[in-house]
Amino acid sequence: MLEPILLDRPRLPATPPPLDWLTLADAFEAACLLRCMPPPAGHRQPPPPHRNGTVEFNREEAAQRMRQLLARLDVPVEHELTVGGLRRRYELHRLSVPPEHRPAYARLLEAGWRQGRRELLGGPFPGASMPRRVWRPRLAAAAWRAALLAGGRHVRRHILGVRLTDRELAAVLIRGAALLDVPALLRPGTGCFLVSVADGPDRQRILHSTALGPANRAS
Repeated sequence: MLEPILLDRPRLPATPPPLDWLTLADAFEAACLLRCMPPPAGHRQPPPPHRNGTVEFNREEAAQRMRQLLARLDVPVEHELTVGGLRRRYELHRLSVPPEHRPAYARLLEAGWRQGRRELLGGPFPGASMPRRVWRPRLAAAAWRAALLAGGRHVRRHILGVRLTDRELAAVLIRGAALLDVPALLRPGTGCFLVSVADGPDRQRILHSTALGPANRAS
């Protein structure tokens, strides 16, 4: 008599452990910086957050912040500066992660975005732990800092706003502002979204929450 053959259950892919809070904050902010960049011409949706290891910023502050975050995440990066224009000069800062480090870089930023987005959009958390109550506003501030550094600034006398093409990031900013006790508005525009807060105390609270210390440049 033949013995029955037991078939192994298909093994599901192992779920990576969640990032610790400090790593999460840096990886999430880096992912938000990338999502502030407009999609390539002809693409409605933004590409994956890691963008094949290369990103271009037209503001030095955004590039330096990205370098600082990647350095803290132990991700090497090369910084190339291009200056162009005739009457109106401009700078383009290209950051490139070496090919051998791109898989780990992509996994880290994807995990940071996924976990950070869940923390901000998945609440409230009944009986949340003290670390979660402390870090959720920090994640909110990280998202707004990235948007103010790399998004399209829309400053008027009565508002402080940023233009974004990423719908999910816009939703994160709205929820993040609420965690910082600031009401924010979302207005669809032509090919973009405008997220804004009112001038006065609301604007000052956002700017205070997103401010960095004096040593904010990567070496």
